Amino acid sequence: MIRAVVFDFGNVLCFPPSDAKVEAAAHFCGQSVFEFLEAFWKQRLDYDAGLMEPEAYWATVTGSEFAVQNLQQLIQHEIDFWNSYDVRVFDWIDKLKQAGIRIGMLSNLPRAVGEALRAESLLGKRFVDHFDHVTMSWELKVVKPQPAIYHHSFEGLGVAPAESLFIDDKMPNVQGAMETGMRAELYTTWEEFLDRRIPALYGLPKP
Repeated sequence: MIRAVVFDFGNVLCFPPSDAKVEAAAHFCGQSVFEFLEAFWKQRLDYDAGLMEPEAYWATVTGSEFAVQNLQQLIQHEIDFWNSYDVRVFDWIDKLKQAGIRIGMLSNLPRAVGEALRAESLLGKRFVDHFDHVTMSWELKVVKPQPAIYHHSFEGLGVAPAESLFIDDKMPNVQGAMETGMRAELYTTWEEFLDRRIPALYGLPKP
């Protein structure tokens, strides 16, 4: 029996960054989209794990001098990448909570984005108040798919791993969750999620 559903943040609770936002960030950095994305993801896990400060991370993306001079603008571009939320998922979260299902968020996030989320409001309340427990990698200094980050989530929700369903858009993270005993499903789009009838598969309320 599933007693908790845990959501990844990027590409699940929010839409992927739009081409326009990525192009704007790359243009601001004086790079092609390809160059920007290659640099953006290269040191990402260390940044998400809180092992790199924003200035050091952005220096690897844009060069030290540019990062120092434009740090706040760079951070804002990054925050803007992830602020288009999928309200359909949040509507389902409300239905799950009404049915007594506990709700978690588990995400690889750097401090800058995590702090922005903690200050964000969505649908009439604080973003984080949509969840019974929130796990952000930068606060723990570990990232998916390391086992400790999953334990922090289901233990924080007060459920056994087999009683929790984790939803993520990356297969290594899904596999990492399953290795800790959680149930887990790969997420691509909301439409595909519904086509696969995932809620019914786990006896959960229909979206």
